[in-house]
Amino acid sequence: MYAAMATSWNLLGGFTGYVSLGHSAFFGLGAYGTGLLVTRLDVPWALALPVSALLVTVFAVGVGVAAVRVRGASFVIVSIALVSMMNLVVQGWRSLTGGSTGLQVPSPFPDLHRGQTHMVFFHLFLVLLGLALLSWWYVSRSRFGAGLRAIREDEDKAESLGVPTAAYKVAAFALSALFVALAGGLYALWFGSLDPIFMFSILIGSYMVLMSLLGGVRHLYGPLLGALIVAPAGEYFLIALGETQVHLAATGVLLILVVLFMPEGILSRLTRRRPGPSIPEESAGQRLEGAAR
Repeated sequence: MYAAMATSWNLLGGFTGYVSLGHSAFFGLGAYGTGLLVTRLDVPWALALPVSALLVTVFAVGVGVAAVRVRGASFVIVSIALVSMMNLVVQGWRSLTGGSTGLQVPSPFPDLHRGQTHMVFFHLFLVLLGLALLSWWYVSRSRFGAGLRAIREDEDKAESLGVPTAAYKVAAFALSALFVALAGGLYALWFGSLDPIFMFSILIGSYMVLMSLLGGVRHLYGPLLGALIVAPAGEYFLIALGETQVHLAATGVLLILVVLFMPEGILSRLTRRRPGPSIPEESAGQRLEGAAR
């Protein structure tokens, strides 16, 4: 699940350089949207999942139109504000969402025992990860991807050369939100109990950023590698330290260390002499010329 979400986040952060800590809003909305469609409207889960994700994507387009007008730290603040707003809305709308008591979603596989259910959802998340990786790979080799890289290197120059920067950023924002919302919907069906404090936690967004940066945002498998390191480590510290806030502080410290001392990620260091599937390392001028064409 975390590998799929980190790869999805990388569709925005890795290509454009825009760092969003608020992607947990789309995770929570995808989960609650799927859960509400199943529990309130009796929609089959196989239909509720994509419908919820598409609705979240439409919402992300609207948010993206406003959010991508700002850059740098301002964009980060806007993304954090989005999570807080969605958390307040879900907790306040008790008649629909259950408020702070949460929402219970029935299992789509009631005849399976716990272990079998886990394996089913493991494979569903694996399919989602495959789709996210395939999308990242395709974008990295498309004209759209060239435009996004140009935005990352020099947005003003890219715009002066004719790259529709606003439209490209909103498209990347929405595509990233789509896969995160699908992960949220699968989580709702798998876990069955939705807590708004967790579903709209800034920690989930921080995990996506940390996993991508640690593995390498310019590499196809960077977020996957980061997830394989961060997710088990987070679970270990949570078990070892109990229900304390120490593991939250550790996550923040690790994120700061990665940003300061290894911003290119593990794979960038390992593949300097052996390039693999990654965002092509052209000059900024070449990227901008290709995007302009």
